[in-house]
Parts: sequence; C-alpha cells; structure tokens
Amino acid sequence: MARVLGSVAYLRWTLQLLITLHFGDNIMEKIWLEKSYPPGVEFEIDPDKYNSLADLFLKYTKLYADNTAFINMDVSITYQQLAQQATDFAAYLQQDLRLVKGDKFAIMIPNTLQYPIALFGALIAGLTIVNVNPLYTARELEHQLKDSGAKGILILENFAHVLQAVIDKTDIKHVITTGVGDRLGLIKGALVNGAIKHVKKLIPAFELPNAVKFNDAMSKGSKLNFVAVPVVGSDLAFLQYTGGTTGPSKGAMLTHRNMVANLEQSNAVTKNIFEVGKEIIVTALPLYHIYALTSNCLAFLPFGGINLLITNPRDMAGFVKELAKYRFTIITGVNTLFNGLLHTPGFDKLDFSALKMGFGGGMSVQRPVAEHWEKVTKSRLLEGYGLTECAPLVTMSPYNQKSYNGSIGLPASSTDIRLIGADGEEVALGEPGEMWVKGPQVMKGYYNRQKATDEVLIDGWLATGDIATMDENGFFKIVDRKKDMINVSGFNVFPNEIEEVLVMHEGILEAAAVGTSCDITGERVKVYIVRKDPNLTDQDVFDHCNKMLTNYKRPKMIEFMNELPKSNVGKVLRKDLRNMA
Repeated sequence: MARVLGSVAYLRWTLQLLITLHFGDNIMEKIWLEKSYPPGVEFEIDPDKYNSLADLFLKYTKLYADNTAFINMDVSITYQQLAQQATDFAAYLQQDLRLVKGDKFAIMIPNTLQYPIALFGALIAGLTIVNVNPLYTARELEHQLKDSGAKGILILENFAHVLQAVIDKTDIKHVITTGVGDRLGLIKGALVNGAIKHVKKLIPAFELPNAVKFNDAMSKGSKLNFVAVPVVGSDLAFLQYTGGTTGPSKGAMLTHRNMVANLEQSNAVTKNIFEVGKEIIVTALPLYHIYALTSNCLAFLPFGGINLLITNPRDMAGFVKELAKYRFTIITGVNTLFNGLLHTPGFDKLDFSALKMGFGGGMSVQRPVAEHWEKVTKSRLLEGYGLTECAPLVTMSPYNQKSYNGSIGLPASSTDIRLIGADGEEVALGEPGEMWVKGPQVMKGYYNRQKATDEVLIDGWLATGDIATMDENGFFKIVDRKKDMINVSGFNVFPNEIEEVLVMHEGILEAAAVGTSCDITGERVKVYIVRKDPNLTDQDVFDHCNKMLTNYKRPKMIEFMNELPKSNVGKVLRKDLRNMA
C-alpha cells in the first residue's frame, strides 16, 4: 500500500481528481481565443479530416502532381514522382520483404530524397515508422531497435558498421542500405557516393551479408504490385523516441489521428500566411526529429510546397551557398541554427525578399538572436513550443504578431492548457505552474511502458513537467524546464543516461551530469565525478564517452570531487551541482 500511495502515478491521479471536483473539467478560461486569436483562425479543428497520413499523402500528391515536392543537392522530385516512388518502395516492403500492417520499420538516414520516399512508402504500406538518429552509438541504436521490435531498417551506409555491431541482438530481419547520392541521378549520384567513400573515406567497412541496396529495392518494387492497405486514425504512425528524466528512452506512440490533428492545428494558424504552390521551406533540421518531420515534411503537403533538404547544415558555408540558389519563403530552425547562419559570411548578402518568416522551436530563441535575425532578413522570427508526446505542436506565435516578444505564443486550436501549482491547484494569472496539455495531438502513451505512461497521462491530460506562465492575453512563456533536462541545440539530453554510461567505466565510483550555459548551443553537459581510480584523467573520461554517446550528449566539462552532494535518503542533489557549475 505504501508503494502505491508513494507512486507518482497515484499522486497525479489523486491530484487530477481533486482538481476536477473543485474546479470542474474546464479550469482555465481560454482567454486567448477571444483576446488574441488572429482573424480566420478556427478555435477547433477536425482531427478526423483525413483517415490517415496515407490518405492525406495520396490526396495531395495527386492534386499537386506536377509541383516540385523536394529538392536535394540541386535534384528535384515532383509530387507525382514522389507518389510513384513511394508506392514502389511500399510494394517492395509488402511483396518482397513480406512486412505487414503494424510492423515496425526503422529509418536511419539524414535529409536526402530517400527519406520522404521511404517514409511515405512505409506509411501507405501500413507500417509504423521508428525514426533513428543516424549518429547514434551502438549502445543507443541497440536499445531503440530492441525496444521498438523493428523488423526492418533503412540505414545510410556511413553508419552500417554501427548496425553490424548490434543487429544480432535485435529483431531486425531486413536491412536496406543507401548512399547519400543514391537518388541524385546516375552520374551525379556516382560522383557523390564515390567522393564520400574513396576521397573523404567516410564509410567505415561493414559486413551485413543480407543487406539490399536502396536503388535495387526500388527497382524490384517497380515491378511488383502494391496492394492498398486500409489505414485508420487509431493505427500507429510513429514510435518517436524521447528520453525521460529517469530510465531509458521511450517510444511515444503517435497515431495517424495524432499526426493529422497536429497538421490541422499547424495549418489553422498558417493558412493566412502560406500560399498554395508558392512556398519554399528550408529544411535543415533533421527529418528524423519530430519538429522537422511535422513542421516541414508533413505540414506543407496540403499547400503543395517545396521542401529544400539540407543534408549537412553543420557546413554553414555550404548551407549559405545552397540558400543563395533559391528564393525561399519559410525557414524553421533552432536558436543555434539561426545564430550560426547570422555569423556565416555571405548570409547577410542573400536575397530575403521572398522570406515571410522564420519559426523557432526545439529550444528557446534568445532575444539578441531574434532581433539580429529581424534586422538582417527584414522578416520575423517567431517561436513555438512542442513536445514529442504532442506530435509536437502545443503553442505557436500568431501569424499577425509583428516581431519576437519572448513568448511561446498561444495554444493551438483544440488545445487546452492548465498551469498547476505545487499545491495541486491552478495558479493565479501570471504565476508559474506546471503545464498540462490536452488535445487530439497528445500521444496514445509510451510503447510497452504503462507505468511511465501513467506518470504523465492523467485523464487525457499530459503533464509536461515544464513550468510556464500565462499573461492577461493568453500568451504563454516557459520559465523553467523539467528540472534535470539538459537542452543542447534543441536536443534533449537526459542526465541519467550520461551517468549510467560514466559509471560503466571501472575508474569511476559516482557521477552526476548537469547543464551549463553555452553561447553556441544554449547548454552544454558538465559532469561531476568521484574517482574509483585515483589516476583517472579528463582524457580517460572523454575517450570513454566518445565511444558510448552521440556528440551532443558528450560531456564538455569535467570536475572531480571527493563526494557528490546528496539528500538524506542518498539522492544526488543536481540542483546544488547546477548552482556550482
């Protein structure tokens, strides 16, 4: 009984019951609707407008058949070509690999033309997409593949050696490899792939005997008959992995209805900005991330827009050269991307006459960056807020907002938000409280993790753990994050994962990880370590982490201590460490 009473899930359930009994179901007056919603933005959207993402895709690829859909490295693909190639890939998955509706299929590639082809092919085949960061280490990849139960994977050959190291420990039966240049045409593709492999030597040797090349899979699929699969709103579209402040990373179950709802929510606020067939959106953020997946790849389908795919945005000089070729109209990004562009020679000389605005998310947009952006581009940089668990959009700056105002905007259509104080009651106007979100975009739950689901989903409300305030006009502002979360360039880094990796080293007795301020990435990881081996050095720790963690998760600062600050029950006090950092 004590264990039940002490559980987070039970406490939150009790809290929800008390709140509902005291205030009723509609606690917070939606003052934003009447006071701040721009003209023409619906209060409510229809989350069932399309049966599925598959239906949406097939509708708009037919409607905008001759429009350019994606551009990558000067090579374009029309909506009609995309539909045909996605269908060919779907036929291969279905008829050759014998994957069936509900099977999990992993995609582990950067922003290339292969991504939308594979994405939409898998979706119309009724599969559930498991997006994987291509830079994951073997340990990280093994966890995600095992946890999801993925049966097949499309992977960039640059990272195939990582898969080789873990594939025997997973359920993966089918491997499709691809090179960066595979969809760039015979000559250009061969030149790009050859340069990457033989000149830059970026493809470590790997051995996956049964792997099939992407172009071979496409060729086979073009000769097979795809049988249409009925996909409905309740079917899983994505297992989108996120971390938790405790425990291993979790797969957020996002249904087709969740995704359709979020697209309609996004389109409700942008339809007065976007013009059918006239938008070119810069897609530099990785499509495997929920932000770019929804805001770029999916959201522009109903508008017949063009996604300009940037494969390597870290090459800022090359990025700017690519931007110089197009009169782009929209760009999404995180604070570090916008700041990086602003400090890259030549960016201020670009033609911004067609640019309508930039959308910032993933991490807080800093005011100096926003003001600098507006000065250079003569356009607005507006901010939104979202979570993987919400597909991701929760709030968004209104389209008629004239400039950056430091807020995360207004709740999306059909979205309720409550701010709950430490006493379990709704806070007063202007006071900080934990943000609870309710709407059709909220995930079904975490895959195979009922306990973790119950801790954050209470009667349809998602307890975000983020602390926010609301002003008299319904604008929200994040004042604190989940207390232990570290945000590096828009990517969530979870201290528990880093600490687990650190203590795997035989020379480390105890470890704690916190975030410290960084002008470039927003935050960086600092670790505090109690040595087991007195001869342990900084370099020993760095070398260990380089093998086990993706770059953005790796510690950038190390401090050795005789002991870590702890509570009376032995819990490490990260708050005290953050104050020391």
